[in-house]
Amino acid sequence: MKIKLVSVGTKMPDWVERGVEEYRRRFPADFQFDVLEVPLVKRGKNPDMVRIMGREAQDLLQRVPSDDYLVAMDVQGKSLSTEDLAASVDRIRQEGRNLSLLVGGPDGLDPECLQRADARWSLSALTLPHPLVRVLIAEQFYRVWSLLHQHPYHRA
Repeated sequence: MKIKLVSVGTKMPDWVERGVEEYRRRFPADFQFDVLEVPLVKRGKNPDMVRIMGREAQDLLQRVPSDDYLVAMDVQGKSLSTEDLAASVDRIRQEGRNLSLLVGGPDGLDPECLQRADARWSLSALTLPHPLVRVLIAEQFYRVWSLLHQHPYHRA
């Protein structure tokens, strides 16, 4: 199974790159985790947010194969326990599909992304900084893998 985190924003701090890479290297070859970055569209003094978010949506969605199970990461999405997340990932994997997760820019995801998504998941009701979200998602998907494979990393 391939899992792609498709996220708005480039030039992450070193600690983010190191954190994501720490979990990426732990995954076995049959459970691949990748991060694809989309540049943040520049916001001027009086930004046209409809145009900006529409452009980011285009850039995000272009990186998602049409047969992937698409999840919009959204504060108003469904909150899942680790066990529920593992069950969802296992179901998607058994369907023979790969998984793409969308993370929007500072203004969130465009409605087109939300409409196209197969599901909307939330990491927390808290507002989290985008760099931290990348590390958190990488860790949680490593935890999901460990749970599905009875690896001792996950101890609930």
